[in-house]
Amino acid sequence: MRLFLPAVLMLATSCGLAEDGTQPVVTGAFGTKPIVAIPKGGPGRTPRITVLSMGSGRRTLPGDVVLADVDIRRWSGNQPYLSTYDGHQPTSVVFDGRRVSETWRQALIGRPAGSRIMLVSSAGEALGPDAPLTLTDLSPADTLVLVFDVLGGYPPDARLVGRTLPVIPKDLAPGSPPRTLIDGSGEEVLAGSKVVVQYVAASWPERTVVDSSYRRGGPSAFTLKEGDVPDGWLGALVGRQVGSRVAVSGLGDEPSLYVIDVLGTVHA
Repeated sequence: MRLFLPAVLMLATSCGLAEDGTQPVVTGAFGTKPIVAIPKGGPGRTPRITVLSMGSGRRTLPGDVVLADVDIRRWSGNQPYLSTYDGHQPTSVVFDGRRVSETWRQALIGRPAGSRIMLVSSAGEALGPDAPLTLTDLSPADTLVLVFDVLGGYPPDARLVGRTLPVIPKDLAPGSPPRTLIDGSGEEVLAGSKVVVQYVAASWPERTVVDSSYRRGGPSAFTLKEGDVPDGWLGALVGRQVGSRVAVSGLGDEPSLYVIDVLGTVHA
């Protein structure tokens, strides 16, 4: 899921203290929906980026697909606008030269995985002209507070080390039990955690590839909870280890076949 395709805008940022009395207070642990308290003072005119906590993972790089949870709310009235914590699927931001807001670039690039970052900016600069402002009574001049939890940055073609691209096994059919095609040796994937994957999906019975994260721009992240992942994924991925490749058949309204490469996992 990509939230926006914002325009690139010029930005003057400062990391650290804002004007007196105008800094929102954010509480809550990384990976959980933040609690944001908006001060009584005005927000100021200059976009501000504040590192709330520093992670210890790999730093995100230009050209990466950055996976992050984000909570967005209006300064006025502390009104919620959008939150990936509610939908349990982090956003994917592709920094490969596409149109991405410079505020997001400044906030997300160069940050270690596990970092929590706050951006205070006008909606026009934070979201860009492609965001559906008119559908939410939000004007470009309205100030927004965005809190990002950086899950990690990955090259768009990230794959299991030394392995070829995944293909659907010829004998995989709806009703087949999950099958480990490659055993991983990394961290165990737990129920309720976020998992970072690349995958291909094929229709049944045509066995035609209908979706591929490789074709769409890179890895995606999902929360492993019932209803938040495609049919069959929860039982197939929980208990696997990072570095695994798993074949899964889904028995939803439209049966699908998947091969999933587990690139990483994040626990709240």
